[in-house]
Amino acid sequence: MISEGCEQCAKGGKLVLFVYGYCDQRDCFYCPLGENRKNVDQVYANERPVESDEDVLEEAHRMDALGASVTGGEPQESMGRTTRYLSLLKDEFGEDFHTHLYTGITGGRENMRRLSEAGLDEIRFHPPYEQWGDLHGTEWEEILYTAREEGLTPAFEIPGIRAETEFLEFLDEGAADFCNVNEFEMSQGNYRRMQEQGFELREGHMSAVEGVDGERSSRENILDVMGSHEKVYFCTSVFKDAAQHRRRLKRMARTVRRSFDEITDDGTLVYGKTRTPPERFEDLGVPKEYYTVKSDHVEVAWWLLEEMVADGDIDAGEIVEQYPTYNGTVVERTPVA
Repeated sequence: MISEGCEQCAKGGKLVLFVYGYCDQRDCFYCPLGENRKNVDQVYANERPVESDEDVLEEAHRMDALGASVTGGEPQESMGRTTRYLSLLKDEFGEDFHTHLYTGITGGRENMRRLSEAGLDEIRFHPPYEQWGDLHGTEWEEILYTAREEGLTPAFEIPGIRAETEFLEFLDEGAADFCNVNEFEMSQGNYRRMQEQGFELREGHMSAVEGVDGERSSRENILDVMGSHEKVYFCTSVFKDAAQHRRRLKRMARTVRRSFDEITDDGTLVYGKTRTPPERFEDLGVPKEYYTVKSDHVEVAWWLLEEMVADGDIDAGEIVEQYPTYNGTVVERTPVA
């Protein structure tokens, strides 16, 4: 089963709002956060550092967002900030703007009420790995019902360390609406601690993890034990990178592209760049929709740049490929002369 939030994410339509980098009540060995996110107080909207509310709204508009995913760190450890951004987004985009939140603590009824009143639609709980199999009769069972009573859709989102049938029991009992299982991954932030626990990268993969001591991979076990349940969704590392991220870039590219920019299959933008004086373009009668003048160069349709150089109309330039993100990171420059 794919939830509404996951459907939007699969389309690349979810703004990722990182609200708080601290997680004082948990210390998971598999936490993937890197140095720029772990134990920092900086807010990020996708890759954009947030300095004002306008930054969040601009980033959401930039990608034509359908909804937002609120994450950390632990968002419930910064409730004032978390609820303020939820309200900000709902006020800007309306009630149909779907929001979900990841949390590693229960939080209690007051937090569930505040999150619901701020506009949160869906809350995804990540109980401590050490408690898996013994969650019934604890605060983790209670919070599922409490969240629903306060108007939230309760669910689980867990790392794919191993299969655990207790999560299926919660689904069958109606306590949780779905369970997302993320393929167990290594990152720069958790690589050392993961190795200490006996995990290694799967051969041929950049981040997916192999089973411990030659055992079957966690992915195989989870798919065998949990994968057939209609309310369980297994999200692979390949899908996250190749589909979700690429589709988000394409949404951005369609929003910010100029008439002469070309969008690639990877969601990047391609255009030409030259130091040729803009007067030369006017003299040649180049239509204004094919180029734009910057402070020290001209940006132009890449194919037109190639033609102009080949015909001797201008001396040289380069073809630029860059991300459509707020900082426009350049992927490649190809000289044309």
